[in-house]
Amino acid sequence: MDTRNVVKPRYTYQAVYRYLLDSIEVAPRDTEQRLPSLRQLAQRLNVSVSSTKYAYALLEDEGRVYARPKLGYFTRASSTPLHAVRTSNLLDTVYASARQPGMLALSSDAPALLRSLEQPLLMIERELSRQYPRTQAPLYQPFGEPELRSVLAARYTCSAHRSWQAEHVFIGSDLRSVLELSLRALDLEGKVALVESPCSWAVLRQLQAARMTIIELPLGEDGRFDLQQLHQLLAREPVHLAVLSSTANMPQGGQMPAQDKQQICRWLAQYQVWLFENDGYGDLCFQADAPRYRDHADPNRLLVFSTFDKLIGSEAPFAYLLCRQHTGQLQQLFLARAFRLSPIRQKAIARLFSSHRVEQHAQVLRTLLRERMQHMKALLDTHSQGWLRCVEPQGGASFWLEATRPVDMRRVFERLLQQRIVIAPGALFSQRGLWRSHLRLCYTLDWSKDISHALQCLVKAIQAEAQTP
Repeated sequence: MDTRNVVKPRYTYQAVYRYLLDSIEVAPRDTEQRLPSLRQLAQRLNVSVSSTKYAYALLEDEGRVYARPKLGYFTRASSTPLHAVRTSNLLDTVYASARQPGMLALSSDAPALLRSLEQPLLMIERELSRQYPRTQAPLYQPFGEPELRSVLAARYTCSAHRSWQAEHVFIGSDLRSVLELSLRALDLEGKVALVESPCSWAVLRQLQAARMTIIELPLGEDGRFDLQQLHQLLAREPVHLAVLSSTANMPQGGQMPAQDKQQICRWLAQYQVWLFENDGYGDLCFQADAPRYRDHADPNRLLVFSTFDKLIGSEAPFAYLLCRQHTGQLQQLFLARAFRLSPIRQKAIARLFSSHRVEQHAQVLRTLLRERMQHMKALLDTHSQGWLRCVEPQGGASFWLEATRPVDMRRVFERLLQQRIVIAPGALFSQRGLWRSHLRLCYTLDWSKDISHALQCLVKAIQAEAQTP
């Protein structure tokens, strides 16, 4: 292997991912190969189990490996070249393509790539490991480490009426698992869910897995719903659940005014609809004191969910939820699932919050995101040539762009793959075919690459697609 032009991975999980990928590529492809367990690999590479788990999750998403219960991970036997990543599922194709060597991913939405707290997190973890030798290490907690649950409860408490206790907080291994258990605990599987559209693909996928009927309510360019349409929908349809972004709408980037959120919460309470507030990007709204739905929602029909990785980085892959009701059902399901999450890593995350490192970091990250957004906006103004409509986002890490002429952005995606450029077509963010002429363009990308050239290629691909009969 020629190592002259190989860039050293910036994060631990990336190094583990590359190690596994190299092992898979040299292994015979016509037979399955058993891979090291999470702990074996962590010991071999002297890294955390969380890093090995995240690397395996990436490979599993790409279809390179699969897990057998109680046996571990195995490679997939295949007679096709490894670089043939196109599948019938657009999301799988986008993610697999973005991870291919030499690809420029304009689709990856990872704010912590700009600035993470991974190094402070690992330093705190090492200090805690010295305080808690293996024989005295904290026991695994089925609902999450008590210290972290207490810190999160305090962080989300804003008044005596809108307060949280540690018993209302549950920590899971990832967002998918947390949403799955939440829907089951609240007996929402198979019911009707209302989502803002465009909607997070992760949310859509989990609602589909729970066999829910999904109603998409489009957001305007100003980030607002048609309130009359929403009210009529709630009166007409048996909606049991609404999933809404806490601050700026993701991936659209707009911001719902406080009076709209207040009115929406009144209607949700009137029709006894559960509100699932997605707080994944809640701290990354450019307006630091932006209104949140939970400021107005019925606290007894409110569930807030989020992850740590958006702020801290991939070394904090856990997800969490806060819910004041049905805690008994949640406890039973979390006990049955038996997440094996590192208690030391959870304690380290709690110390980052309690020392106000996360709050200070979020302020810096918002500034960096705004700077990168403005830089990308200037490039778009220079190179779009009137082919892309761009509305400046109010937060997050991406633009929600629309072609000014009708084009199928999935076909544009296919054209750009030939040039080793990956975009996220708007179809990813809708279950019923909305947003075909849109794409999500992120600005937390590899700025050492020629982004100006990539944007020019994007515009040329849109032009070519618009001129195709």
